[in-house]
Amino acid sequence: MVLVCGIDEAGRGPLIGPMVMSGILIDEKDLDKLRDLKVRDSKLIAPKQREFLFKEIKKIIIKEKTIVVPAQEIDDALNSEDLNLNKLEAIKTAMIINYLKPDRATVDCPSVNVKAYTEYLKTFIKSETKLKVEHKADYKYIESSSASILAKVTRDREIEKLKKKHNVDFGSGYPSDPKTKEFLKNNYKKYDFFRKTWSTYKKVADIKKQKNLRDY
Repeated sequence: MVLVCGIDEAGRGPLIGPMVMSGILIDEKDLDKLRDLKVRDSKLIAPKQREFLFKEIKKIIIKEKTIVVPAQEIDDALNSEDLNLNKLEAIKTAMIINYLKPDRATVDCPSVNVKAYTEYLKTFIKSETKLKVEHKADYKYIESSSASILAKVTRDREIEKLKKKHNVDFGSGYPSDPKTKEFLKNNYKKYDFFRKTWSTYKKVADIKKQKNLRDY
């Protein structure tokens, strides 16, 4: 039995809410079962189909590990002298690999420098795992595509939880969404789910600060 792991994230770019990282562990001989389901990268699949595949993938794999990284943890990493978003993602990726202990792991690389990212990732891995680190791994490899679906569905559920908890509708949470932008303008100080290190947030906060100073 060759144990294969695929890892991917969802929610790296939004202004609101967590980033979610998921990893799956599967017997290599069962990869064709994922192909039979027509699993693809989550961004290419409609929400209802993602929900269906989420359940079906879990029936095929041996186990999975999902890590929800809240907005505050992302901000802390970006405000740190030692970390950035790529390094934070590498640390979480290593945590997933250390938990699943696969023979080989396919990892989507967020950095332009694949070699440096791979070397950094290796410093946190405790298992004897062969790494395949590539750009667009979620498009190329079925194991990473499957992980992307688990991450995306989990991220969408986390966003819905935030909306229900605070009784708000901030749209998709992405900076390009007009509803998100309007919500930010009116509520930038009110909630802890904003990523305050994002330039979109900083611009609004600075404008409001300048306006308050002028009013004063």
